[in-house]
Amino acid sequence: MGALLPLLSRSEADRRQVLGTIGPVWDGNEVWLITAIGAMFAAFPAWYSGLLSGFYLPVFLVVTGLIVRGVGLEWRGKVHSRREVALCDAGIVAGSVLPAFLWGAIFGNLLFGTALATVLGGALSLSVAVLHGAVFVALKTTGAVRARARRAALLAAVGAVPVALSTLPSVPGRGPLWTLGTALLAAAALAAGVTLVWGRREGWAFTATATAITATTATVFGVLSAAPLPGLTLAEAASAPYTLTLLTWIGLIALPGVLAYQAWTYWVFRKRLTAQVS
Repeated sequence: MGALLPLLSRSEADRRQVLGTIGPVWDGNEVWLITAIGAMFAAFPAWYSGLLSGFYLPVFLVVTGLIVRGVGLEWRGKVHSRREVALCDAGIVAGSVLPAFLWGAIFGNLLFGTALATVLGGALSLSVAVLHGAVFVALKTTGAVRARARRAALLAAVGAVPVALSTLPSVPGRGPLWTLGTALLAAAALAAGVTLVWGRREGWAFTATATAITATTATVFGVLSAAPLPGLTLAEAASAPYTLTLLTWIGLIALPGVLAYQAWTYWVFRKRLTAQVS
């Protein structure tokens, strides 16, 4: 949603309305990132060291972007001059665009190892993130902001759909057979999300775009399960069996509670926001 702030806002009330949609849930991104990196270090230490060493700069920029974004969101309501507010807004936008593009670029490079794939991967992840964010804003707002968010979602789809069609079909052939199914599911869910946005069914559209993101992620990691890094197999990347067993039990115990808490948070803040949000 942060990347869309300049496009969806015509006034300070609009900006508050847009930022209010992400206010209760934005810090979950950082929590999941820390959890994922920590789990990666414990379960796949060789992959962790190789990935973070080989992609040190983009991963550093991802973390920096998330920090800048968080600071912008927290400080925006505490500063008063227009210059300081504009600086916070710029930090929110930059801190939203950078991680969305760079994660896709990193995994595009891991899958194909070419400059074109790196750019296409970044473009796909950014356009799908913008589409998903626009759908969420449309789901959570009313009035002019909701209408602009729907238009932004359709514009994002113009970029997301062609890039997805040019990249996803070439991914499953590199991994297990089941990745073909997840790739097809991702493409179908993305198409369904665009159709549902057009029909003003934002709730179902959000479910569809979330499914597309989940299926794409499963496809990418399914392909990487064969060779997480060039010359490195999954068995070589993994920790000892005891460590993996322990982590599995920890995940089975803790993950349902975390997911339930996050679902409850979304449920509590499920109502649409108006332009009068303070």
